[in-house]
Amino acid sequence: MKKPLIGITTFIGKNNLEIPKRFIDVISSEHGVPVLLPEIENEDLIEAQVDSIDALLLTGGDDVDPALYDQDPHQKLGNVEPERDQYEWKLIDFALKRDIPILGICRGSHMLNIHEGGTIYQDIYSQIDGTELIKHQRNDSKEHFTHKVTIKKESKMYDIVKQEEIFTISNHHQAVDKVAHGFHVAAKTNDGITEAIESTDHAFVIGLQWHPEERYHTDESSQNIIRSFVEAAGK
Repeated sequence: MKKPLIGITTFIGKNNLEIPKRFIDVISSEHGVPVLLPEIENEDLIEAQVDSIDALLLTGGDDVDPALYDQDPHQKLGNVEPERDQYEWKLIDFALKRDIPILGICRGSHMLNIHEGGTIYQDIYSQIDGTELIKHQRNDSKEHFTHKVTIKKESKMYDIVKQEEIFTISNHHQAVDKVAHGFHVAAKTNDGITEAIESTDHAFVIGLQWHPEERYHTDESSQNIIRSFVEAAGK
Protein backbone atom coordinates (compact mmCIF):
# COMPACT_ATOMS: atom_id res chain seq x y z
CA MET A 1 0.00 0.00 0.00
CA LYS A 2 1.26 3.47 -0.84
CA LYS A 3 1.76 5.96 1.96
CA PRO A 4 -1.28 8.21 1.50
CA LEU A 5 -1.28 11.94 2.18
CA ILE A 6 -3.87 12.84 4.83
CA GLY A 7 -4.93 16.48 4.91
CA ILE A 8 -5.66 17.63 8.47
CA THR A 9 -7.56 20.84 9.21
CA THR A 10 -6.09 23.26 11.73
CA PHE A 11 -7.46 25.43 14.51
CA ILE A 12 -7.38 29.19 13.97
CA GLY A 13 -5.70 31.05 16.83
CA LYS A 14 -5.27 34.77 17.36
CA ASN A 15 -2.05 35.01 15.39
CA ASN A 16 -1.38 31.46 14.31
CA LEU A 17 -2.76 28.12 13.15
CA GLU A 18 -2.31 25.10 15.39
CA ILE A 19 -3.27 21.46 15.79
CA PRO A 20 -3.05 18.98 18.70
CA LYS A 21 -0.06 16.75 18.01
CA ARG A 22 -2.10 13.60 18.63
CA PHE A 23 -3.78 13.98 15.22
CA ILE A 24 -0.38 13.89 13.56
CA ASP A 25 0.81 10.99 15.71
CA VAL A 26 -2.12 8.66 15.01
CA ILE A 27 -1.99 9.22 11.25
CA SER A 28 1.76 8.66 11.08
CA SER A 29 1.44 5.58 13.32
CA GLU A 30 -0.68 4.03 10.56
CA HIS A 31 1.89 5.04 7.90
CA GLY A 32 -0.16 7.91 6.58
CA VAL A 33 1.63 11.16 5.77
CA PRO A 34 0.09 14.02 7.78
CA VAL A 35 -0.35 17.22 5.77
CA LEU A 36 -1.56 20.26 7.73
CA LEU A 37 -4.09 22.37 5.85
CA PRO A 38 -3.84 26.10 6.62
CA GLU A 39 -6.99 28.16 6.20
CA ILE A 40 -6.93 30.17 2.96
CA GLU A 41 -9.57 32.09 1.04
CA ASN A 42 -8.72 31.54 -2.63
CA GLU A 43 -11.07 28.84 -3.93
CA ASP A 44 -8.69 27.68 -6.67
CA LEU A 45 -5.96 27.16 -4.08
CA ILE A 46 -8.34 25.29 -1.79
CA GLU A 47 -9.19 22.98 -4.68
CA ALA A 48 -5.47 22.52 -5.28
CA GLN A 49 -5.04 21.59 -1.61
CA VAL A 50 -7.68 18.88 -1.95
CA ASP A 51 -6.22 17.67 -5.25
CA SER A 52 -2.88 17.12 -3.48
CA ILE A 53 -4.21 14.82 -0.71
CA ASP A 54 -5.65 11.32 -0.58
CA ALA A 55 -8.05 11.86 2.35
CA LEU A 56 -9.42 14.65 4.52
CA LEU A 57 -9.48 14.69 8.33
CA LEU A 58 -11.80 17.36 9.75
CA THR A 59 -10.72 18.01 13.33
CA GLY A 60 -12.58 19.37 16.35
CA GLY A 61 -12.63 22.90 17.71
CA ASP A 62 -15.08 25.73 18.32
CA ASP A 63 -18.80 25.70 17.55
CA VAL A 64 -20.08 25.99 14.00
CA ASP A 65 -21.78 29.27 13.06
CA PRO A 66 -25.56 28.58 13.17
CA ALA A 67 -26.03 30.90 10.20
CA LEU A 68 -24.78 27.97 8.10
CA TYR A 69 -27.93 26.02 8.94
CA ASP A 70 -30.26 29.02 9.03
CA GLN A 71 -30.67 29.37 12.79
CA ASP A 72 -30.25 32.26 15.19
CA PRO A 73 -27.55 31.85 17.84
CA HIS A 74 -28.69 30.07 21.00
CA GLN A 75 -27.83 31.56 24.39
CA LYS A 76 -25.46 28.65 25.06
CA LEU A 77 -23.61 28.92 21.74
CA GLY A 78 -19.85 28.97 22.28
CA ASN A 79 -17.08 30.63 20.27
CA VAL A 80 -17.45 30.41 16.49
CA GLU A 81 -14.88 30.70 13.69
CA PRO A 82 -16.74 31.87 10.56
CA GLU A 83 -13.53 31.97 8.51
CA ARG A 84 -12.78 28.36 9.36
CA ASP A 85 -16.38 27.37 8.61
CA GLN A 86 -16.22 28.88 5.13
CA TYR A 87 -12.83 27.33 4.43
CA GLU A 88 -13.86 23.85 5.56
CA TRP A 89 -17.12 24.15 3.62
CA LYS A 90 -15.09 24.50 0.42
CA LEU A 91 -12.75 21.69 1.45
CA ILE A 92 -15.75 19.40 1.84
CA ASP A 93 -17.12 20.58 -1.53
CA PHE A 94 -13.99 19.47 -3.35
CA ALA A 95 -13.36 16.35 -1.24
CA LEU A 96 -16.86 15.00 -1.90
CA LYS A 97 -16.53 15.83 -5.58
CA ARG A 98 -13.33 13.76 -5.73
CA ASP A 99 -14.89 11.09 -3.51
CA ILE A 100 -11.82 10.82 -1.29
CA PRO A 101 -12.20 9.43 2.24
CA ILE A 102 -13.37 11.96 4.84
CA LEU A 103 -13.31 11.50 8.61
CA GLY A 104 -14.97 14.24 10.63
CA ILE A 105 -14.31 14.27 14.38
CA CYS A 106 -16.61 16.17 16.77
CA ARG A 107 -16.90 19.61 15.14
CA GLY A 108 -15.85 17.91 11.90
CA SER A 109 -18.89 15.64 12.01
CA HIS A 110 -21.10 18.70 12.50
CA MET A 111 -19.57 20.39 9.47
CA LEU A 112 -20.20 17.30 7.33
CA ASN A 113 -23.82 17.06 8.42
CA ILE A 114 -24.52 20.77 7.97
CA HIS A 115 -22.78 20.86 4.59
CA GLU A 116 -25.12 18.16 3.31
CA GLY A 117 -28.28 19.86 4.62
CA GLY A 118 -28.55 18.61 8.19
CA THR A 119 -28.70 20.58 11.43
CA ILE A 120 -27.17 20.35 14.90
CA TYR A 121 -28.24 21.08 18.44
CA GLN A 122 -26.47 24.26 19.50
CA ASP A 123 -26.59 23.05 23.11
CA ILE A 124 -27.90 19.58 23.89
CA TYR A 125 -28.37 20.29 27.59
CA SER A 126 -30.86 23.09 27.03
CA GLN A 127 -32.44 22.06 23.71
CA ILE A 128 -33.38 18.44 24.35
CA ASP A 129 -36.49 18.21 26.52
CA GLY A 130 -37.75 15.18 28.37
CA THR A 131 -34.48 13.26 28.11
CA GLU A 132 -32.12 12.27 30.89
CA LEU A 133 -28.86 13.18 29.23
CA ILE A 134 -25.67 11.53 30.34
CA LYS A 135 -22.47 13.53 30.72
CA HIS A 136 -20.97 14.42 27.34
CA GLN A 137 -18.39 16.98 28.46
CA ARG A 138 -15.28 16.39 30.51
CA ASN A 139 -14.09 18.62 33.33
CA ASP A 140 -10.43 17.81 32.79
CA SER A 141 -7.98 16.79 30.09
CA LYS A 142 -7.23 13.30 31.39
CA GLU A 143 -7.59 10.34 29.07
CA HIS A 144 -10.55 8.29 30.18
CA PHE A 145 -13.67 6.79 28.69
CA THR A 146 -16.72 8.92 29.26
CA HIS A 147 -19.59 6.78 28.02
CA LYS A 148 -20.69 3.80 25.96
CA VAL A 149 -21.72 4.04 22.33
CA THR A 150 -23.99 1.53 20.64
CA ILE A 151 -23.03 0.72 17.04
CA LYS A 152 -25.67 -0.30 14.49
CA LYS A 153 -24.81 -3.67 12.99
CA GLU A 154 -25.89 -2.54 9.52
CA SER A 155 -23.20 0.15 9.30
CA LYS A 156 -19.69 0.69 8.06
CA MET A 157 -18.71 1.63 11.61
CA TYR A 158 -19.68 -1.84 12.81
CA ASP A 159 -17.61 -3.36 10.00
CA ILE A 160 -14.68 -1.31 11.26
CA VAL A 161 -14.87 -1.84 15.04
CA LYS A 162 -16.64 -5.23 14.94
CA GLN A 163 -18.43 -4.53 18.22
CA GLU A 164 -21.94 -3.44 19.08
CA GLU A 165 -20.80 -1.45 22.12
CA ILE A 166 -17.62 0.50 22.68
CA PHE A 167 -16.45 3.00 25.26
CA THR A 168 -15.41 6.41 23.98
CA ILE A 169 -13.82 9.69 24.96
CA SER A 170 -16.23 12.52 24.25
CA ASN A 171 -16.23 16.25 24.93
CA HIS A 172 -19.06 18.26 23.39
CA HIS A 173 -22.17 20.29 24.13
CA GLN A 174 -23.45 20.17 20.56
CA ALA A 175 -24.57 17.17 18.49
CA VAL A 176 -26.24 16.19 15.24
CA ASP A 177 -29.98 16.93 15.23
CA LYS A 178 -31.53 16.48 11.77
CA VAL A 179 -29.41 14.00 9.83
CA ALA A 180 -28.49 15.14 6.34
CA HIS A 181 -29.96 13.47 3.26
CA GLY A 182 -27.58 10.80 2.01
CA PHE A 183 -26.37 9.99 5.54
CA HIS A 184 -27.62 7.61 8.20
CA VAL A 185 -27.01 7.24 11.91
CA ALA A 186 -24.39 4.59 12.66
CA ALA A 187 -24.09 4.96 16.43
CA LYS A 188 -25.87 6.47 19.43
CA THR A 189 -25.44 6.77 23.17
CA ASN A 190 -28.01 5.32 25.58
CA ASP A 191 -29.62 8.76 25.94
CA GLY A 192 -30.30 8.93 22.19
CA ILE A 193 -27.58 11.36 21.11
CA THR A 194 -26.25 10.63 17.62
CA GLU A 195 -22.59 9.66 17.90
CA ALA A 196 -21.74 8.61 14.33
CA ILE A 197 -23.11 9.36 10.89
CA GLU A 198 -21.95 7.95 7.58
CA SER A 199 -22.64 8.63 3.95
CA THR A 200 -24.71 6.18 1.94
CA ASP A 201 -23.37 7.66 -1.31
CA HIS A 202 -19.61 7.53 -0.72
CA ALA A 203 -17.17 4.74 0.06
CA PHE A 204 -15.76 6.35 3.24
CA VAL A 205 -17.35 9.55 4.56
CA ILE A 206 -17.89 9.26 8.32
CA GLY A 207 -18.58 11.73 11.10
CA LEU A 208 -17.81 10.80 14.71
CA GLN A 209 -18.91 12.68 17.82
CA TRP A 210 -16.18 11.00 19.87
CA HIS A 211 -12.39 11.26 19.72
CA PRO A 212 -10.59 8.09 18.56
CA GLU A 213 -7.33 10.03 18.36
CA GLU A 214 -7.29 10.44 22.14
CA ARG A 215 -7.29 6.72 22.97
CA TYR A 216 -5.60 5.37 19.86
CA HIS A 217 -2.54 4.04 21.68
CA THR A 218 -4.53 2.02 24.22
CA ASP A 219 -7.88 1.19 22.60
CA GLU A 220 -8.44 -1.32 19.80
CA SER A 221 -11.62 0.25 18.42
CA SER A 222 -9.89 3.63 18.12
CA GLN A 223 -6.97 2.00 16.34
CA ASN A 224 -9.31 0.26 13.92
CA ILE A 225 -11.05 3.53 13.03
CA ILE A 226 -7.82 5.39 12.25
CA ARG A 227 -6.35 2.37 10.46
CA SER A 228 -9.42 1.92 8.27
CA PHE A 229 -9.39 5.60 7.36
CA VAL A 230 -5.73 5.56 6.33
CA GLU A 231 -6.17 2.27 4.45
CA ALA A 232 -9.12 3.73 2.53
CA ALA A 233 -6.93 6.69 1.60
CA GLY A 234 -4.26 4.35 0.26
CA LYS A 235 -6.53 2.50 -2.15
